[in-house]
Amino acid sequence: MQENTAGFYPRKIREEKTGTLIIGSGAAGYQAALSLHRFGVRDFLLISEDLNAGTSRNTGSDKQTYYKLSLAGETPDSVRQMAKDLFAGGCVDGDTALAEAALSVKCFCRLCDAGVAFPENEYGESIGYRTDHDVRGRASSVGPYTSRKMTEALENEARRCGIPVRDGMQAVRYFALEGKAAGVLCLDRQATAAEKDCLCFVLFRTDHIILATGGPAAMYADSVYPPSQFGSSGIAFLAGVKGRNLTEWQFGLASKCPRWNVSGSYMQAMPRFVSTDADGKNEKEFLTEYFRNPEELLYQVFLKGYQWPFDTAKCVSGSSRIDLIVYEETVRKGRRVYLDYTENPLGAIPDYGCLPAEAADYLSQANACLDMPIERLRALNEPAYRFYLDHGVDLKKDRLEIAVCAQHNNGGLAVDAHWQTNIRGIYAVGEAAGTHGVSRPGGSALNAGQVGALRAAEDIAFSPRGMPDEGKEKTIMEHLRGETEKATGCIARGNPEPAGRLWREAAERMSRAGGMIRNPEAMEQALSDTEQAIASFSALPLSGAERAGTFFHLYDMLLAQKVYLSAMTDYVRHGGKSRGSALYVTPDGTECPEGLPDYPFFLSMGELRDMVQEISLENGETGCFWRPVRPLPDAGLFFETEWKAFRERRGNTA
Repeated sequence: MQENTAGFYPRKIREEKTGTLIIGSGAAGYQAALSLHRFGVRDFLLISEDLNAGTSRNTGSDKQTYYKLSLAGETPDSVRQMAKDLFAGGCVDGDTALAEAALSVKCFCRLCDAGVAFPENEYGESIGYRTDHDVRGRASSVGPYTSRKMTEALENEARRCGIPVRDGMQAVRYFALEGKAAGVLCLDRQATAAEKDCLCFVLFRTDHIILATGGPAAMYADSVYPPSQFGSSGIAFLAGVKGRNLTEWQFGLASKCPRWNVSGSYMQAMPRFVSTDADGKNEKEFLTEYFRNPEELLYQVFLKGYQWPFDTAKCVSGSSRIDLIVYEETVRKGRRVYLDYTENPLGAIPDYGCLPAEAADYLSQANACLDMPIERLRALNEPAYRFYLDHGVDLKKDRLEIAVCAQHNNGGLAVDAHWQTNIRGIYAVGEAAGTHGVSRPGGSALNAGQVGALRAAEDIAFSPRGMPDEGKEKTIMEHLRGETEKATGCIARGNPEPAGRLWREAAERMSRAGGMIRNPEAMEQALSDTEQAIASFSALPLSGAERAGTFFHLYDMLLAQKVYLSAMTDYVRHGGKSRGSALYVTPDGTECPEGLPDYPFFLSMGELRDMVQEISLENGETGCFWRPVRPLPDAGLFFETEWKAFRERRGNTA
């Protein structure tokens, strides 16, 4: 027990050592652990703040997608073609794109072997379908809960392998020394709760850290992330890890309660969009104000199914007009928007013969050319209907409130082709890693998480090891203890500002300034406000030790917001304009295109897509720099030379 200082909570700090520490118990974290185990590594530990929390277990869509190389039919496909398609998303490094393509089948088959029942035809072909930014039908799914099924299957396999897992550990600091991973400080939430008036921590000494902590999910108020997902990007930046492409997010239509993407079948069923005032009155079917005829309206709603993320390239004449119109209703007009599956748009049964062939043929093949939206939804995807039924919403009679929400960060922590960050020994996998760039095929994130976990584990397992140096270990431990003292010694007793209010203010500020529509002046003001919040944060007292977890999460979120907003403002200063899922508003009120809400636009597309923006946080100051994307590698394919190189990488020169 450390000596108590008046006004501060007493602390208990336990020290442990492990070769590799995996942080996060989602699909990427478990795959990292299983891959280490397959490679013969045993000195590692997987920790989690809450085994039942996180995005992998608690999020999805109509049929949540896993994107991989095509394994059915006659459509030509190859590793290099898939890599080119990933690379074409813009601001994507070619080496990570090639790795994601090359290992997609291996990782997919491992999931199948673990018990994830991806569908096959009667001869064993892994059948697929098209998703957003994909024309080759590479997507597969096991329904709304694909990532949950993946996580549960990998968790069961980890249990069978005896992989060590510890729950209730909240990472609050990552430590590096001389550019190398040194340790992790965790709040032991279970011990702290048991002690009631004492903060309990575990200081892990480790040479390898795998961050499988997901994206910075708590940053936005308008969010489809599960409330149990927080991320830890802020403290990663604090440790010296660089960020990459932080400007690039996915925003799209999602239900507010429960939080869920309304993509795919939810849109292809062509529901009615209605809005009301804040009190539920003054109802209107608002989409009709923006489309020339019923067929155009129905077709654009249908297209939202596999063009789900808001895309600035489709906001003038394409399906992303709908996102913009919903944003106009909810944010600028302060109204509430609902999907209604009990009535048809415009009150009329669609004339399927007048719909474009793309929609008419799809609905016909699915036997979904039916009278009402709810009938079409259930014909297309009964599990999508039952998901809401399981959560207390019966779409046969209940309307579904929606908004444009943050869904996925295409950027993240900067990694190399082994998913190692700029800090040697710190790896980022899953959504924590920034490998996607401006746009990506739907479902590629699940594949990237599995591939990144495998690549990180392989790098750790086969990297050469030096002999232990007792003197160096002593120096490292002294450093870690000193940093731990600074990180834990400032939490005072007292009557705090309600953490919930502080959190809500910060999240709403981020949604207004750094969401789907971004005004440069608003971003600058939000950045200034965030910096002020961070400057005063260390004085925030806690009314109870059990609130320490919220204290550290809020600090992490504010740090992340500072770095993300800094990246966004730097992007504008470098001439960046609307791209991907972010529309940047001009300050001079340029005339808005016809048929859209009255917004001034930067309509130029494609700027800086062959460049990568990286950003660091050092001594409280951010620094951005730009570099060309790493090209697709001209990797060797001659068997004998590559076999020899493979043996050498694995430490086998025979």
